[in-house]
Amino acid sequence: MTEINQGALDFLRHRRSHPPALLTGPGPNEAELTELLTLAARVPDHGKLEPWRFIVLRGPALERLAPLVEAASTAQGNPAEKAAKHGDAFRVPLVVAVVFCPVDSAKIPEWEQFLSAGAVCVSLVNAALASGFGASWLTGVAASTGFAAEHLGLSGNERIAGFIHIGNRGSSTPPERPRPDIASKTSYPE
Repeated sequence: MTEINQGALDFLRHRRSHPPALLTGPGPNEAELTELLTLAARVPDHGKLEPWRFIVLRGPALERLAPLVEAASTAQGNPAEKAAKHGDAFRVPLVVAVVFCPVDSAKIPEWEQFLSAGAVCVSLVNAALASGFGASWLTGVAASTGFAAEHLGLSGNERIAGFIHIGNRGSSTPPERPRPDIASKTSYPE
């Protein structure tokens, strides 16, 4: 067995997402963002298909999207308070849309490619957290096919795997949440 990376295990044991409401500026600069995206791309990707891409949203793009998200949430029948919360999630320093872009492959099924895009999402959140930023992975109304196509330029076969919201952690600590009972989620067939 190789040497144990206790620091990495401790990070994973204590990691927690930071809701957008707790994120402040500044977010990562260009060099830091490039490093985060590079780390996020180191995921399982059978066939080396890279069935995902990034859309980086900051500044004017977020200012344009926040009210559109709020309006779309209202149109879905959400109460004003919830719709405002959805819009506010895009009033943060940085949002990276991880876009699932399936690749035609006789060997690698689309569902497995989608898992690779999901792995990019969790890796980006963890890279941001490990770098000292606050981050969370959300979807919601902005991830709907119609909204993403109209406002983010996704093509017909692309989908949002997740929006990764990144910023300064600020002074607030996110609340701890109940964690799964691993014994009830694990089986050992013979």
